[in-house]
Amino acid sequence: MASEARETLRLLIVAGEASGDAHAAALVRALRQSAPQMRFELFGKPGHEMREAGVESVTLDDDLAIMGVFEVARALPRFWRVYRQLKEAARRRRADAAILVDWPEFNLRLARALRKERVRVIYYISPQLWAWRARRIKSIRRDVDLLLSILPFEPEWYAARGVSHVRFVGHPLVGAVSARRTRAEFCRAHDLDPARPLIALLPGSRHKELIRILPPMLESASLIERDRPDVQFVIALAPSRARAEAETIISTCRLKPRILRLVQHETRDALAAADVAAVTSGTATLEAMLLETPLVIVYRESPINWHTLGRLIQTDDVGLVNLIAGRRIAPELIQRDFTPERLARELLLLLDDEKNRSMRAELRETKAKLGPDGASERAARIILQALREWRSGDP
Repeated sequence: MASEARETLRLLIVAGEASGDAHAAALVRALRQSAPQMRFELFGKPGHEMREAGVESVTLDDDLAIMGVFEVARALPRFWRVYRQLKEAARRRRADAAILVDWPEFNLRLARALRKERVRVIYYISPQLWAWRARRIKSIRRDVDLLLSILPFEPEWYAARGVSHVRFVGHPLVGAVSARRTRAEFCRAHDLDPARPLIALLPGSRHKELIRILPPMLESASLIERDRPDVQFVIALAPSRARAEAETIISTCRLKPRILRLVQHETRDALAAADVAAVTSGTATLEAMLLETPLVIVYRESPINWHTLGRLIQTDDVGLVNLIAGRRIAPELIQRDFTPERLARELLLLLDDEKNRSMRAELRETKAKLGPDGASERAARIILQALREWRSGDP
């Protein structure tokens, strides 16, 4: 006897960067686990992890994680091609809803087009409108049916501006960030001394970040070594960064410390093993917080891009750690403030035992604000409930 036909959910899913791809893949797995009785037809613009989770690509251009005014301008034809392909796929395949993950520059424009096609829009990982481009609140109010927030202060911020369809689900990194090796094991694997201080340097995941941020980090390390010759350093590269590129920068840098190791695919192990870290603003700062590693947040853009983008920032702090805490607990060295001398001074201060313990306690307190683990599962349940209500005609 043939088995009873299962209900099918057709979902367009779009993520533009590696972090969004990882969060979307976790959400896809949670959707399947939360509704095993359903058949899911998932398609859109996936990265590697979403493909592994079973999301079909309907575009030819997958690498659109571009930052900077001129970089984006040069890639506009590719963006428009992907935009048209996704809009057409949603219409042709009669998507029940679209799940748009982060990437607001692209996804908010796509949301407007999908609403015109009468496709429900779920936005996962709220755009950081509280930091910049707050005028986009009009797009959220008009084009998004359900907004899933991963930061605890966002629902209140949106509610104060007339957006009530926001649900805080917690951060998907909570419970997912841990070290695979102890400090002693990490040091032994890389010929480091666990009894000596260790500073981790995280120069970012993009090419432009690496070439702008790694050289002053190296010069800072050399300055620290003059004051503390017992300190060791490890550069932790993101999986997407070519090791050869970093090695070239290291070899040509005029100042660099004697004890320096370069690791890849071991960012969390390096952070957990480190006494302190210099971390490029972004997701890695949250990983440092979750591992309770004292940190200095750094960032540097090109002068032209910063002239355009920097003026749009509406918060005193840019680091997610400080925004979640509601106060500055990690020093921030952004653009002109990011110099080798300033970074060396801040890292040396954090090596002080009392200061180090104090920041670890503050990071632990801030981490608790993100809620318990299971964000992907909570998001999946909320999405499935919303889909049921929309299908039944309930408001």
